[in-house]
Parts: sequence; C-alpha cells; structure tokens
Amino acid sequence: MAEHVASHAPKAARNSQRGLVIWHGMRMGDFAKLIRVGAELHWTQLHRILPTLFMTVHNSVWAPIEKMRFRKQIEQTQVQPPVFVLGHWRSGTTYLHNLMTLDDRFTYPNLYECIFAHHFLTTESTMAGLTNFIVPKKRPMDNMQTGWKLPQEDEMALLLTTTYSPYRNLAFQGHRERYEDYFDFKNADPKEREEWKQALMTFAKKLTIRNNKPIVFKSPGHTYRIEILRELFPDARFVYIHRHPYDVIRSTIYLRGVMFQTNALGRLNLERNEELIYQAYEQCIRTYEQDKQQIPEGNLTEIRYEDLEQNPIEHMRKVYEDLSLPAFDHVQPEIEKYVAGQKEYKKNEFATDPVLAEVINTRMKFALEKYGYDPVT
Repeated sequence: MAEHVASHAPKAARNSQRGLVIWHGMRMGDFAKLIRVGAELHWTQLHRILPTLFMTVHNSVWAPIEKMRFRKQIEQTQVQPPVFVLGHWRSGTTYLHNLMTLDDRFTYPNLYECIFAHHFLTTESTMAGLTNFIVPKKRPMDNMQTGWKLPQEDEMALLLTTTYSPYRNLAFQGHRERYEDYFDFKNADPKEREEWKQALMTFAKKLTIRNNKPIVFKSPGHTYRIEILRELFPDARFVYIHRHPYDVIRSTIYLRGVMFQTNALGRLNLERNEELIYQAYEQCIRTYEQDKQQIPEGNLTEIRYEDLEQNPIEHMRKVYEDLSLPAFDHVQPEIEKYVAGQKEYKKNEFATDPVLAEVINTRMKFALEKYGYDPVT
C-alpha cells in the first residue's frame, strides 16, 4: 500500500502558497494546545514554523482588541437562516459555492475572514490590501482562482478558533484518532462540542455584522454535521452535491498530498493516506444519508456535479426553486458571465488506476448504487 500511495503523491510544492499556510491565523494558546496533544514539528519545516509563531503573536494581540470592540454588538446580532453547501471534498462544492455567492442578496466568508477569524472586523480593511502579495493566485490542488476577497470554506475559521476540525490532520499526519471526533462531533467531548458550536455562531454573527444578509457557508466537513447545524440554525437550508465516487476519491488523494506538502509542520507522512481517505468517504456518505432525514421538507435539495457541469443555469434554477430562494432571474446574468469565464479552466486529469477502480467497485459499491453511478471499467 505504501508504494501505491507514493505513486500518487504530487511533487513537493514548497513555494506554491507564496508563504501563506493555514496556521497563520492561529493564536498562541491554540497553537500551544496542538503541541500539548502531540502536533508533529520538524526542523525541515522551519520556513513554515517560524512565520507561524510570529503570526500567533500578531493574532493574540488583535483578538482581544476585536473582542473588546465588538462584544456587545456580537451578543445582540441575530443571524438570518444560512444556506449550507454540503458534499464530500472534491465533489464540486467549491464550484457550487462560487455560483451561489454570485448572488448579491447573500453574503459569504472570504479567505481573509476565514484565516483571520479572530480579528477580521478590525483588521481586514487595512491588512487585506497590504498582504495581497502573500496570497496565491490559484489553489495549489486544482488551479481554481483564489484571493483574500473570494469565497472560502469556513472550516478554516473553525480550525483556527477551536482546533476542533478534521483539518487537524495537517498537524497529525496518519493519526486519525487525534482528529476523528471532529467530523460529526457525536463522540466528542461535550465541552469541545459546545465550544465548536459557539465558535461557528460567533463567526456567523461577525459575518452578519459585516454584511447583514443570509450567509452561504461551504465546508465538506459540514456534510457530517447536519444534526449539530440544525441545533444552531433550525431554519437553515442545505444544498448537497455528489459526484462519481471514483472521481471524488482519486482527486481527494491528490488534494490530501498537496495540502500536507504545503501546510504540514512536520515531516511528510502519506503511508496511510488512501485508507484514511476511504474511511472518511464512507463515514461522510453514510452519515449524510442517515442524518438528512432530520431536515424539513423544502430545506434540502440534491444535485449531481456532472449535471451541474453540463447545464449550470438549468440546475442552479432548480436549486433556487427547490429551496424557495429569491427569484433566480436576478442572479442568472451573473452566473452566465461566470460560466463563460470558466471555459478556459482545465481540471486535473488522472489516468485510470485499476487498484482504485477495484476499491470503488467493491468497497464503495453502496455509493455507486445510491447515486446511480456506473462501476469503473
């Protein structure tokens, strides 16, 4: 298995993020928390560790200032029912999120707000412009455009404000036991669960202070968390996107390798990479299919990535109609313009892997049957 994994690993991409790593938004106390529970550090990653330590001081200074400035306003803010984009990693969640956030009747978290969740209300207007040079123009795993102001997944903010996230795996390579409770929180410590809920609600309130509109959130991690999300937002709406399991898992193998190579603070360890991905995929699909029964009729719609890719206008209109969102005609011209601009975009392409194909056709047969996909040939 180790040899098979190594054959999939992308080449090292030390400078692909222009120096920006996910840990740059963390406070000193939270970074120390990761160290106490065994986060992996190595001297070969000093080019990431030292800037991260500097940024933890920066964030630890600004976080209490923001808390003092906005505490009362945060307490009094009411969050409008949000929309959550759900789906396993590499299922098309980013594409769907980008389309939905073209609608100016909604708001969304951007990259700056997700990385610097502790103090963006205070610092974004000044610091985003001054630090544009450290942000990559494209995501290293799939070449999609990125930038401080563009939509981003709130999982980053939750990792950096609580440390309770599957993205903890970037600090604990190969050790699923150190982050597995933070997929769905069903077996997590109740105090950690409540801390996570409070962090998401605070983040949502701060986004609402910035722009008082319904928020469109996107995090593949939320696909495991329908139960906890409905505790916080009983009237939330959900859009679930799925894609052929082979394409999802093949692309996730590449994604995970790139994310470790560009964000890990310890030596690269991909020995159990594929098995950990298989486990997460199975848990994601089974948990979603079980827990979606809790969502009231009219608050959930599902879409195939392959259909959305072929006819985005038709299927985005259906999303709006299924969820009783505001009139689609308002945003249709913006979506048409965006789609036209994506015609030159080239997805990563991979040769068919017979070993992975066998895994999909056997171990993931339940997902093929559930979503009506053909076996891999």
